[in-house]
Amino acid sequence: MPHEPQPQHPDELDAEAVRTWSSLAVAALGRAREDIDAINVYPVADADTGTNLYLTAESADRALAEALGAAPADVSETTGPGPDAGPRTPSLSQAVRAYAHGALIGARGNSGTILAQLLRGVADVLGDEPGDRGPGRLLAHALTRAADEAYRAVAHPVEGTMLTVAAAAARAGEAAGAAAGTAADVARAAYDAARAALADTPGQLAELGRAGVVDAGGCGLVAVLGALWQALSGQEPAAEAVRGRAVPVPQPQQPCDAEEQGGPAYEVIYLLEAAEPAVAELREHLDGLGDSLVVVGGDGLWNVHVHVDDPGAAVEAGVTAGRPYRIRITHFGDERRRTRGERVQRAVVAVVPGEGLAGLCGEAGATTVLARPGEAPDAAVLVDAIRRAHAREVVLLPGGADQRAAAAAAAERVRADGVRVAVIPTRSAVQGLAALAVHDPDGSFDEDVVAMTAAAGATRYAELAVAERQSFTSAGICQAGDVLGLIDGDVAVIGSGLTATAEAVLERMLGSGGELVTLVLGPEVPDALAERLEAYVQHGHLAVDTVTYRGGRYSAPLLIGVE
Repeated sequence: MPHEPQPQHPDELDAEAVRTWSSLAVAALGRAREDIDAINVYPVADADTGTNLYLTAESADRALAEALGAAPADVSETTGPGPDAGPRTPSLSQAVRAYAHGALIGARGNSGTILAQLLRGVADVLGDEPGDRGPGRLLAHALTRAADEAYRAVAHPVEGTMLTVAAAAARAGEAAGAAAGTAADVARAAYDAARAALADTPGQLAELGRAGVVDAGGCGLVAVLGALWQALSGQEPAAEAVRGRAVPVPQPQQPCDAEEQGGPAYEVIYLLEAAEPAVAELREHLDGLGDSLVVVGGDGLWNVHVHVDDPGAAVEAGVTAGRPYRIRITHFGDERRRTRGERVQRAVVAVVPGEGLAGLCGEAGATTVLARPGEAPDAAVLVDAIRRAHAREVVLLPGGADQRAAAAAAAERVRADGVRVAVIPTRSAVQGLAALAVHDPDGSFDEDVVAMTAAAGATRYAELAVAERQSFTSAGICQAGDVLGLIDGDVAVIGSGLTATAEAVLERMLGSGGELVTLVLGPEVPDALAERLEAYVQHGHLAVDTVTYRGGRYSAPLLIGVE
């Protein structure tokens, strides 16, 4: 059931207050996303700021929901929970850190990356012991830390943006806190100051003044601060940030390409595992490659955002610094054409069994279709997805053998519309990931299809599932509750525990060689399982790398790919 926001005591800062804030922020950004997209003219008029902020807040909300749920399952060979298993009550520290971490790993675009750093700044303060500070003073200090860290994360801060709005909110919050205001008083002061600062942005930034709009990122931040005040006070903000009641917003000028503005052509975003000294060198390197550089995070995990003309060089710089992953490269011209309804040259449509996988493929640029258990998408659903991709050429990844017939039927239907479609015969989501990793939208269509087909075919796949009843399998008789290890679609291992079965499956798959193991964890599988399997692979196969992803809701307990 979705969380129902409840009003908080006006001087109460706890995990439930953070949860309510998160729910209200997602709802507010969801209502405002199209309006914010429409006024997006800086730093690039690509009409996606509202969407990026919404997706970032949604990622943060998912992580928070997981933190406030039941404790992770034990990675043991037992089939049931221990005597002390059950719901836990997270502290304020756990809640805000989970909230900030979710924003970090899901940050989208320039504005979403800055929002993630703002939330990290809040978490840095609220995540510590409050000492003798009351909730009002504590929240005021958190807002100040947030603004300071956001300014430091941006290579070249510009006034008239969401940074300016954050700074104004922080100053007002500090004044309210110094006057012994409650947490709700501080939040209200910050919200009011943010709205006033937002109204001033057209006079601070020439691009906004010429277009006659306020800053899009600042609009989103006002919505988030309004949600904070509502969460702490139970009072709904008087007006949405961009509906034209609180802040008049004339219609913007038509968006234009980055090239038309004289800026870089590509946006590059990736998560990076790296030490802080290496990140300092990375900042300097990327600053010389492009602009709109924002690097946020800490404690070994970073989100890197930059606009460049050479996306390969930006990714290579990340490889030098550490381990980049979830790499997303967007051509601004393609985004503009999508916004205007013009066709792009080529797109990928992928059917995926899990919300986490859908997000992962979406970050790689694919249009995704979520396949829930027992509800394989039919041809009509796939036709709709192909048309939403709005491309002249489409590569379709059906995701499983049971979806290939629907994929073939959908391809035939859209070919009648003049769209060139190729169906890659993937039988598992991990084969789709392998194909997507070698996708080259700038190469010829035939060569791209051949390369993606070869990558999928070279990936052996496995799935772990729990038997629902006694039955005969190719590996023998299984009982209800047994863990089944299916390799290339056939039951190869029957075990009593997830870990031991996964290790047996990996040993069989790696017996014929491999260079990369991909693990996709289901929603209830703890991270400790991935850590144990990574150690298992490293111990027996030193030359094999391992990458781990979260499959999210609707995904199998464990998917394994070996390339």
